[in-house]
Amino acid sequence: ELFDDITRLPSYYPTRTELGILRSRGKEIAGIIPKGAALVEFGAGATTKVRLLLEQCEFRAYVPVDISADFLSAQASALRKDFPDLGVYPVAADFTAPFELPAEIAGLPKVGFFPGSTLGNFEPHEACAFLRSAREILGEGALMIIGVDLEKNERVLYDAYNDAAGVTAKFNLNVLVRINRELGGNLDVSAFMHRSIYNRERHRIEMHLIAKKAQTVRILGRNFSFRPGESIHTESSYKYSLDRFTALARDSGWSVRESWTDRDRMFSVHALAASA
Repeated sequence: ELFDDITRLPSYYPTRTELGILRSRGKEIAGIIPKGAALVEFGAGATTKVRLLLEQCEFRAYVPVDISADFLSAQASALRKDFPDLGVYPVAADFTAPFELPAEIAGLPKVGFFPGSTLGNFEPHEACAFLRSAREILGEGALMIIGVDLEKNERVLYDAYNDAAGVTAKFNLNVLVRINRELGGNLDVSAFMHRSIYNRERHRIEMHLIAKKAQTVRILGRNFSFRPGESIHTESSYKYSLDRFTALARDSGWSVRESWTDRDRMFSVHALAASA
């Protein structure tokens, strides 16, 4: 819910920019995808983006993959109602690890879907491993539609991850709330503050939780001490140039068949083909 709030912030460009690309380039994307294919979404979230593909492309089946079975069930029910001719076969699994595709789509062409800037949350070697795994899961002749955030003005990045409304701070600090609730922690959430910085050398936004004071906390029966100013690095979001992403895809067993960006080259959507 907090991330959905983030996507609606004026300063957070990735979601609306990617949606704009999917809308404006939908016919071109549909022209690449074989009719009657199965669409496999890795890490299925809100259905806004996938609905654009389902409306513009002639898919026979949709396979949303996510670790939350309850969430998947609710999303699948809504899609079955809105797309009665579409076979919807949810898979509750960790999409970063190998999983079995439903038998119902065995004979169909496969198209992967990985929207958003989620690929940027992986370290580069992890992104490569994920793309290789996706290629193995989808099989020979598969396609992949993937969203990738691009390098840009650092001020734009700073504002996107340090929003004035403080929603991103709540999202980041919620990690501590979850630790207290689910791991028996005793962290004082008010004793940490959110900070996002751009690491120019590594082409990534880093999200940190900074300790405001010296403190010792207990989690799962262990003590952890913090000095004032010491940080917990909670998340990274890598930004790619088109050339660096093309190289990453090639090293992962894919070739870039087509790439689309918005007018300001803030974000990109790519159609990948599994290399022979």
